[in-house]
Amino acid sequence: MARPVRPLPVFLNLLRIRFPVGAIASIAHRVAGVLLFLALPPLALGLDASLRSEAGFEAMRDLLSSPWRALVGLILVWAAAHHLLAGIRHLLMDVGIGGGLAQARASARAVLVVAVLLALVFAAGWLT
Repeated sequence: MARPVRPLPVFLNLLRIRFPVGAIASIAHRVAGVLLFLALPPLALGLDASLRSEAGFEAMRDLLSSPWRALVGLILVWAAAHHLLAGIRHLLMDVGIGGGLAQARASARAVLVVAVLLALVFAAGWLT
């Protein structure tokens, strides 16, 4: 008796898959949440160090003045803004507001754009 032929696994090239804007906003919401979760302990320790003494405050200010630290700060501001806006979007959709396809796509685009704009505004204010 012959075995049934099973199809071979298909290699999915994730770079060729075109995700809908809602999926991009949802995935970014999860990524932002993970980034914020991972950043919470170092941020709490930095706040603690900066509040303990004037020397600790100066050390944290020097640490945050590095260009790489500015980039990390920009990413964290984006993550916070995106996570907040996408979370509000999801909550509104859960209660029946903006659940239509056109509205959901528009709100996903708005979340993606506004979060980046807020991060850039923060960066412009931080660098001046």
